[in-house]
Amino acid sequence: MLDPKPHTASQRPRSPGAIAAGEDWEALPDVDEFLAKLLSSSLKQNSSMPRKTEQLLVQGSNKPVVSNLEENVRGYDWSTHKDRNSLDQEKLQIERQRTLREFCANSSFTFPTKERSFDDIPNYELNHLIVDDRHGVIYCYVPKVACTNWKRVMIVLSESLLDQGVPYRNPLDIPREHVHNTSTHLTFNKFWRRYGKFSRHLMKIKLKKYTKFLFVRDPFVRLISAFRSKFELENEDFYRRFAIPMLKLYSNHTNLPTSVSEAFGAGLKVSFSDFIQYLLDPRTEKMAPFNEHWRQVYRLCHPCQIDYDFIGKLETLDEDAAYLLQLLKVDRLLRFPPSYRNRTASSWEDNWFAKIPLAWRQQLYKLYEADFVLFGYPKPENLLKD
Repeated sequence: MLDPKPHTASQRPRSPGAIAAGEDWEALPDVDEFLAKLLSSSLKQNSSMPRKTEQLLVQGSNKPVVSNLEENVRGYDWSTHKDRNSLDQEKLQIERQRTLREFCANSSFTFPTKERSFDDIPNYELNHLIVDDRHGVIYCYVPKVACTNWKRVMIVLSESLLDQGVPYRNPLDIPREHVHNTSTHLTFNKFWRRYGKFSRHLMKIKLKKYTKFLFVRDPFVRLISAFRSKFELENEDFYRRFAIPMLKLYSNHTNLPTSVSEAFGAGLKVSFSDFIQYLLDPRTEKMAPFNEHWRQVYRLCHPCQIDYDFIGKLETLDEDAAYLLQLLKVDRLLRFPPSYRNRTASSWEDNWFAKIPLAWRQQLYKLYEADFVLFGYPKPENLLKD
């Protein structure tokens, strides 16, 4: 049976200085002590898990119905990859965390917002931190890094969404439109509405007690994936918000169709070159922060302010996901949905960037350098030299 309480140090990786359930809270300031007790009591109240949820999930799942074009672009893969070699996950995690902490502590390596404290992060920048109080888990989601399925897992764990009065048990049964509905998830930026002036204190307690994880991906490959899914597929919202301005600014188009279907029918599509110009254009950030699908991971998840217990990578998704679910003690409750085939492979970078001027590639690397360095991705030297 699953233990619904946050896991102690013997059960999961824990950040240095983390406080486990049952340890002495007297050392904390009065308000933190009060909130800690409040948190503990709420966890106990939320631990009455329906018996159905404790049963093993049915292995056969109904995959969502997707079009052939979407299947091709998004790269769905419903095989189970049982034959893959298992990695030495513990050593891998130690190495990933060591790399991250070394560069966060390295004063000669700088990037925007690196030096600020957790208290300096505005609430609206904490909207990617999803909290599951039932199991003591915090997940920072990064779009284009299997976040749809990880959100599904968080919904199953937190029982935040019901199907005919019963919590979802199988992640793939959860419709995609519900997965990305912001009302479905409890995120840190909602704490102010729920807890008022205690919100920051409560965040810090949960950051100490809970298992915190994120999944990352080669930054340039993530950009290619974002471009393909948002501008090669018909997406009305992204067409109006981003494609129309890009086509006007960088392709000198005027009198553009108001709908994406008309635009696609007329052969009017954003090029990858348009997209790169948009990212490098200083006016873009002045208008609004980068959209989450191409915003840097360090801006989404604040890895130098939050001490993550687990760093997963899309390149090793199957192995990382299985190991993480074991660490969380929920591997008998659910399994990670069959993963995306990495269609947007690193080997594609040469082709995608072939027509992008060298100077642009170098600027783009500087823009995403922190993500490359912090998460141990090699510098793409072949793209940055003549």
